[in-house]
Parts: sequence; C-alpha cells; structure tokens
Amino acid sequence: MTLIKEISAKETFIVRHPVLRKGKPVQTCFFDGDDLDTTHHFGLFDSSNLTGIISLFLKSNPIFAENSQSQIRGMAIVESHQKKGFGEALVKHCEEYCISKKIDLIWFNARITAVGFYKKMGYKIQGKPFDIPEIGEHYLMYKKL
Repeated sequence: MTLIKEISAKETFIVRHPVLRKGKPVQTCFFDGDDLDTTHHFGLFDSSNLTGIISLFLKSNPIFAENSQSQIRGMAIVESHQKKGFGEALVKHCEEYCISKKIDLIWFNARITAVGFYKKMGYKIQGKPFDIPEIGEHYLMYKKL
C-alpha cells in the first residue's frame, strides 16, 4: 500500500542523497528555502518505507506572467522503485495541492533524462537547455493549472 504525506526537509535527504546527490556530501541535499513555512515536502511511502520525495516551493519565475506560481524541486524515487508510477503520483499530488491553494502554474528545472516523463504529464519546455554546474543539463518546464 502506498501513502503520500507531508514530511520534513531533513527526511527528504534519505532519498535526495542517493538519487540526486550520489557521491556528493550530504550537505548538498539542502536546498535554499527548504525550511520556509511556504515550502512543502511530500514523501511517498510504499509499505511504510520512504521511496519517493518531491518538494514544492512557493516561488515565482519572472519568465511566466502568472501571479501565483510554485516550483517543484528534488523529485526523486529510489532506484529499485522507479518506473512503477510513484513519480507520477507525487507530481499529481503536488498539482492537486496547488489547485487547492489557487496556484496557477507549476514550473521546474528538469534533468534531460526526465523531460519525457514530464511531457507525458502535460508539462511543456520553455527555452533552450542549460547547464547546472556539477548536476548537468536541464530544461525549464511548466504547466498551467
């Protein structure tokens, strides 16, 4: 049985570190704004084990005209549980949360390897690929809610 619930920023490190910051110091798992009251971290538990995470920041990107925006960061599923629909469940959970809070647009920087996943969920690419030092090439993606 799977369950999605709000967790602390520190709890996300259990998944953030091995999936998104493999081989880097655990301190690199802390994102600017992680501890703000307006930031929400959600964990997906499969049989009571934390297997997926996603963080939602109340943050606007000036490229988009919408007044009310949120940014997804740190979406990750432990390797053994990937390709089972857990990532999709976490993104949908964030979308539903944003709709309930009257957020008009979700945006994020997607790794090249994740672009196809997000496109299937209705997200669009904005602009050209860009490099995030020590992490790799990304695309800015968004979806109007």
